[in-house]
Amino acid sequence: MTELKEKVQREVEKILDPETGLTFGEMRLIKSVEEMEPGVMKIEFVPSSPFCPLVFRLALNVRRAAENVEGVKRAYVYCRGHTMEDSINRMVNRG
Repeated sequence: MTELKEKVQREVEKILDPETGLTFGEMRLIKSVEEMEPGVMKIEFVPSSPFCPLVFRLALNVRRAAENVEGVKRAYVYCRGHTMEDSINRMVNRG
């Protein structure tokens, strides 16, 4: 695992799930972190419920946390296992 990948993984695992009060790391919601090219990250996560009403906000939180890590130019976040994952992924990764 690259140093940047490790830093991003640590940061996104600190995000709190507001419904449980546990971190993404404690709940093992982060499924993968990859460096697609230098400074460009791809992160996949699974919400705690396939109907989670807060999933869009959580996806944005993952993206912000990753992009706040020094050395990250762009983060692409993909929600998996949610009933609206396609729409969420398009909105979060726009622009």
